[in-house]
Amino acid sequence: MRVILLGTAAGGGLPQWNCACAQCAAARTGRLPCRTQDCVAVTGDDRNWWLLNASPDLRTQLLASPRLAAGPGPRDTPVRGVLLTDAEADHVLGLALLRGHAGLTVHASPPVMGALTDALPLRGLSDRYARWEWREGPGADGTALTGGLRVTGHPVGPKPPRYVGTASSDNRWVTAYRIEDTASGSTLVYAPCLAVWTPTLDRLLSGADCALVDGTFYTADEMGSGLGEQPGREQPAMGHLPVNGADGSLRRLAGHPAVRRIYTHLNNTNPLADPSSRARAHVCAHGVEVLPDGAEFTL
Repeated sequence: MRVILLGTAAGGGLPQWNCACAQCAAARTGRLPCRTQDCVAVTGDDRNWWLLNASPDLRTQLLASPRLAAGPGPRDTPVRGVLLTDAEADHVLGLALLRGHAGLTVHASPPVMGALTDALPLRGLSDRYARWEWREGPGADGTALTGGLRVTGHPVGPKPPRYVGTASSDNRWVTAYRIEDTASGSTLVYAPCLAVWTPTLDRLLSGADCALVDGTFYTADEMGSGLGEQPGREQPAMGHLPVNGADGSLRRLAGHPAVRRIYTHLNNTNPLADPSSRARAHVCAHGVEVLPDGAEFTL
């Protein structure tokens, strides 16, 4: 399996267009590397690629990745479809950029599919340009993907996007994926949106080769200094487990030392985005990586 981290930032990217925090200012001047909004591409055969989420920055990300270039025909593309972890705007708006290309397949859980049909009708928009296949799931029983991959989906959270406007207890709003290369047996876990750590995540990581995990906030109070409406942990609407702290994801990831562990979906406030920060050194000392946009590896 080949994996490309097309984007590694949370919503808005780094820098955010409307933010003058220290890290956004540093990114604007080149003192910190810029990051686009989170999106991943995976393949089992180097010819058929699947996107994990569809970033609003998707056009730029695809053009920056030679393996995903159009061709050989004038309208051919190696992108076969998208697997959505949730319905957040920064994970689905890229679907509009893919409009017009027939034959793509979009996988999403039932509540996410409902949101894209009614609250944010990207499904209707795309269908006016080209015929796509929209599939609910995959579930724990698994679905085969073109190119030699098999994916299972696992509910990990009940957080609907803010534009839906109502709270929910449906745990299928947020999905973690476990993707297997059927030829080699290598496995990737993708979970960029985690409000809490659950036994489901421990089961997914057990025996996996690599995990891309939610690293949105480094600390629970990271958004409490005038940069947002809610702090990172106290308000469940943010929906992201912090990295550090007694109940943070770093402590949980320590229980899976055999897995290659990578933080993604970094908020613009997160000190992990600074390669010289003590936070980055702390995480790396615990065997967890933070990679830049465009990073590529095989499993």
